[in-house]
Amino acid sequence: QVQLVESGGGLVQAGDSLTLSCAASERAFSNSAMAWFRQAPGKEREFVAAIAWSGFVTILADSVKGRFTISRDNAKNTVYLQMNSLKPEDTAVYYCAAAVGLRSDYRLAVSYAYWGKGTQVTVSS
Repeated sequence: QVQLVESGGGLVQAGDSLTLSCAASERAFSNSAMAWFRQAPGKEREFVAAIAWSGFVTILADSVKGRFTISRDNAKNTVYLQMNSLKPEDTAVYYCAAAVGLRSDYRLAVSYAYWGKGTQVTVSS
């Protein structure tokens, strides 16, 4: 069974830090690029960060560069999103996603076959 389970969301103040985790089943995680997306109320789901299976290649959205870091621990089948200097505009439901095979653009939601149910991050001003 394919499962992605996010955790670590919560309510924080602007400027605070938060780390999200995504625990994946072996089937979803093995040899898969992983990513984080987010969706704010009334807005479309947007790309946040992606990481290759090796962990050596990462992609970050311009809006989070310099503040967010994506990493993974393949021994634990877990991917992380370290979020620093949080802003109210970072408020959203954050989703973990796993790709299957090579994709042409890892910033696109359609590149990912498996999704978690999301974790809420709320940043107060």
